[in-house]
Amino acid sequence: MSTIALPKKQREELLTVLKARFEGNMSRHKGLEWAQVQSKLEANTGKLWSLNEMERTSGEPDVVGQDKQTGEYILYDCSAESPKDRRSLCYDREALESRKEHKPRNNAIDMAAAIGVELLTEEQYRQLQKLGSFDTKTSSWVKTPSAIRRLGGALFCDRRYDTVFVYHNGAESYYAARGFRGLLRV
Repeated sequence: MSTIALPKKQREELLTVLKARFEGNMSRHKGLEWAQVQSKLEANTGKLWSLNEMERTSGEPDVVGQDKQTGEYILYDCSAESPKDRRSLCYDREALESRKEHKPRNNAIDMAAAIGVELLTEEQYRQLQKLGSFDTKTSSWVKTPSAIRRLGGALFCDRRYDTVFVYHNGAESYYAARGFRGLLRV
C-alpha cells in the first residue's frame, strides 16, 4: 500500500464526497457521527489515499460500522454494482500466471493490495447486502478459503432474486461483469 499524501485540494474534494455519501445513507451507519469519522480520516493520510483509490475506481466507499474493540471505522465499497474500474480480473497472481493466453490486465488480490484494501469475506459481503441491494447485475470476488484456493477454485457472490448467492469458479476465470469490493479500516 502506498502512503502517498493527497494534495490538499484533492483531500478536501474527497472528504466532501465522502461526507455527502455518509449523510445521504445514514441507514448504513446508525449512531455514528461524521465529525468523528472525518477526524480519523484526516489523521491517516495513507488511508485517505486508499479511499481516494476506492473512489477513483468507482467503488463509492462508505462507512458501514465501527469495530467495538479497536474503535476503527469500517468502510466498504458501496457502489450499486461491482466497481466498474475493477472488473475483468482473475482472482490472484497464481491464477493470472497460469493463463497461457487471453490474460486479464490484473488480478483482484494484487489490485486490492495496490490500493491498500482487502477483499470482503463472504460474511462481510452478506453484511453489506443487509444495507441494500448490491450486485444485481454484476458479481464480486470474495476472499477465498485457502483449502478451496489450493484446489484451483475461488469464490464470488452476487444478489439475484432478492437472495445473496455464493458461487465458485476456477481462479483463473474472469468476466466483464465480475470485479471485487474492498474493505478499509480507519
